[in-house]
Amino acid sequence: MAASIRSLSRRALLLGAALLVSLPASAEDTIKFGLVAAMSGQSAKSGEAIVRGLSLAMDEINAQGGVLGKKLELVVRDDESNPAKGVVAARELVQREKVAAMFGGLDTPVSMAIVPFANQNKVPFIGVWAAGTAITRNGAADNYVFRVSAVDALVDKALVDYAVKKYAIKKPGMILINNPWGESNEGGLKAALADKGLPFAGVEKFQDADVDVVPQLARLKEAGADALFLVANVAPASQVVKSLDRMGWNVPVISHWGPAGGRFTELAGPSAAKVHFIQTFSFAGTMSPKAEAVFAALKKKYPEVKTLADVTPAVGIANAYDAMHLTALAVAKAGSTDGTKVRDGFLAIDHYDGLIKSYDKPFSGENHDALSAGDYIFTHFVDGEIVPLTN
Repeated sequence: MAASIRSLSRRALLLGAALLVSLPASAEDTIKFGLVAAMSGQSAKSGEAIVRGLSLAMDEINAQGGVLGKKLELVVRDDESNPAKGVVAARELVQREKVAAMFGGLDTPVSMAIVPFANQNKVPFIGVWAAGTAITRNGAADNYVFRVSAVDALVDKALVDYAVKKYAIKKPGMILINNPWGESNEGGLKAALADKGLPFAGVEKFQDADVDVVPQLARLKEAGADALFLVANVAPASQVVKSLDRMGWNVPVISHWGPAGGRFTELAGPSAAKVHFIQTFSFAGTMSPKAEAVFAALKKKYPEVKTLADVTPAVGIANAYDAMHLTALAVAKAGSTDGTKVRDGFLAIDHYDGLIKSYDKPFSGENHDALSAGDYIFTHFVDGEIVPLTN
């Protein structure tokens, strides 16, 4: 109980600090950006990582004089992984806080709920985690949504390619969370498998609150699945792993990045290390000079970060860090905080030497996703740290 109270207090302090990244002399002296993300519940660790990535980038930008002669300020709202609360938070950020742009957090259903609001109000909305394909490919004639994160349609191709190369799969099954994120990946995985001429053993769905997924897994085993594609966040993904242990079914599990978002190794137990999952970035291995500088700044700003295991999930930090720098460039290109001009500013970005990669014309009228399939790596947990797999 004491440990839980300390953890809650630490998160409350982090959120409080995030709400006041800078203390402006007056509103006219700053440019406000908003973040709508899960800052509590099972995904709080990921929300914390996003805040840290945005804050580190803002520190660098502010130290260089800000943008348009103004310092940047971050205003954070907790969506509690609830789409309705996410829309309320977005509305408050736009109408009350007058943010120039919003960053979107972890859950595809929440981001999908915010997308129409952002487009209708002509406020740029930049995704830094949620991977649902339709977030950016939303069909709007006037699209204000951009993303520096994974995209389900591309992730699903990468998952299938990896499973074929690593495990020589012939008939995989799918175990997917029963929400729009699961639906997005069901379509993407089916298409990716069809491109390879591969059948699938079946598609099974489960709920966030399910504590026993044995019936669904048993049906996939009976159908002859030789591997499993998993799409779920931390808590439900851990229940899949524990259910596999109860069955004694040692089958390869190739996952979207949900397990990276929190206490997966604690919840799933020793078999957590068997799950191979996709990421966009890792501090592990040989760091680039930019990664070394960001990691050093991270340790200085957040003294509790002492080892690489303390920065889990690194994707939250990296995606948010690059997204903030790209957004600052868009505002600079716009020469204004007007939403339409900032949207056009994103399309005018020529180059940014980022943490994840060097971006050359990352956005266009047809493509609002800065990362491509070639920017993904596969990882697993080793002693609580997310470590890249060598093959």
